[in-house]
Amino acid sequence: MARPYSNDLRERVVSAVEAGGMSRRGAAAHFGVGVSTVIKWVRRLRETGSVAPAKMGGYKPVLLEAHRDFVHSRIAEQPELTLRGLQQELAERGVRVSYGAVWSFVHGEGLSFKKNSARQRAGPP
Repeated sequence: MARPYSNDLRERVVSAVEAGGMSRRGAAAHFGVGVSTVIKWVRRLRETGSVAPAKMGGYKPVLLEAHRDFVHSRIAEQPELTLRGLQQELAERGVRVSYGAVWSFVHGEGLSFKKNSARQRAGPP
């Protein structure tokens, strides 16, 4: 992921536009940044009083936390339930999540397992 421009550059560009009377296009050409970048920085200064970049990244809460009991009970009742099947059952309950979200949640809960096809073909020991 790309890093944001430094605050020093942001402040110099915005001060050239605000105090120096330079146009946004002129400041963009002079400092070697995009015109839309200068426009956004000036707007950010006027709206927030700072040219500092917004927070990047962070924690995104898991949508299925609220449905933990349902997922655990469904897998306990039907251990051969596929992730697609679980995704469909969640959709029927009004919870629309991607296949990846279902996999991440099930894996994080320790409910997933790798099937051993040789053992399944041989039957119980």
